[in-house]
Amino acid sequence: MDEQGVRGSGSPPTGRFRRGAAWWRSGPPWVSRWGAEGGRDGGAAWPWPSTLLLTVFVLVGSSFAAHGQEGERAALDPFARVLLLVAAGLLLWRRRHPVAVLFGTSAAAATYLGAGYPYGPVFLTVAVACFSAVVAGHRRAAWAAVGALWAAHVLVAHWLYRWLPPTGDAAVSWGQEAVVLAWVVAIMAVAELARARREQWARDRAERAQAARRRADEERLRIARELHDVLAHSISVINVQAGVGLALLDSDPEQARTALTTIKAASKEALGEVRQVLDNLRAPGEAPRAPAPGLDRLPELVTQAAGAGLTVEVEGEPPRLPPGTDLAAFRIVQEALTNVVRHSGSRHARVRLDKAAGTAGDPRGAALRLCVDDDGPATGADAGGSGNGLAGMRERAAALGGTIEAGPRPDGGFRVLAVLPLDGATAKEGER
Repeated sequence: MDEQGVRGSGSPPTGRFRRGAAWWRSGPPWVSRWGAEGGRDGGAAWPWPSTLLLTVFVLVGSSFAAHGQEGERAALDPFARVLLLVAAGLLLWRRRHPVAVLFGTSAAAATYLGAGYPYGPVFLTVAVACFSAVVAGHRRAAWAAVGALWAAHVLVAHWLYRWLPPTGDAAVSWGQEAVVLAWVVAIMAVAELARARREQWARDRAERAQAARRRADEERLRIARELHDVLAHSISVINVQAGVGLALLDSDPEQARTALTTIKAASKEALGEVRQVLDNLRAPGEAPRAPAPGLDRLPELVTQAAGAGLTVEVEGEPPRLPPGTDLAAFRIVQEALTNVVRHSGSRHARVRLDKAAGTAGDPRGAALRLCVDDDGPATGADAGGSGNGLAGMRERAAALGGTIEAGPRPDGGFRVLAVLPLDGATAKEGER
């Protein structure tokens, strides 16, 4: 709130099939109603390339496996190839319906195994479906499906093999079962690792996005604070001088001319500072064309306040300060004097500068103390406070690890006291 308040109260969803898009990226036209990229359920893209590659590998690899196991396992027939196509083709939906695809590929593989067809790449389809389910977060379903498939393999290999093709098949050794179990555990472990890494990447992206939003918010607040300090001070001076000029326009034209000259100078300075802020926005990587204001411009503030009818008495010499601290100190004094002009009945203010040395009992070390006093009560006239003045001063001080105290004095009047630490100020600015 301003001093007046303190005194008075104490893409659009994409995914439709696009004309000219490559079919291996977007899918054929008959799946356009599901969405080539987003799908009806907002899922991921159709994995056409990998599914096609896996289907070819499973079919060709199973043919080679059948030649190698000829006489030991049943030969590949059309039913076997249909099972292979179903197991591999289901993988097209693994990103949208991972659980259903996992159980479907497991059922196809179990049927393929129970029919006595050759061992081979058909189990790769189960591994890929299991991996997708675990990465999607369906861990229990993945363990259940893989466990059911392994149990079916044990049942067929050690009991049902007597009644199932091929004829004369023998039981599988438990050593081979241990190898199959080791492969299952390895696949699940890799899938769990991929899921953990994917979740970590998602957290990292979310943290980076949050940090970017926080930096954008801080920059927006900094710009709003800077514009408020520049405009509030200059417009207050312009407002006072415009009132003087209107009052003296007929009786004292020379004094009215002086008021208009002050208005011109104040507006020119405000335009220059606003232009500098806008230039920094348009070219954030470039160095500012003019140095940021600091306490070395305190005499200008005194002169501008005098033009608004306020006499300012300055005590103490401005010390050498880091750029950020110097700018904050200048803006705090500027806002405090602006509030005196706008909200105080006093036409006299005092600005006191003290540099306190660090002591053993003060962990902050050296600090700059800024004190702005006036003796007048709140006028309540033409306040126009936006509620951002004192809040902006507190934000500037807090950014440097300092404090602001603002409020009525016990003996009357109003005081703004700022304490800005000097030790570590440069480091804090570097962190921002």
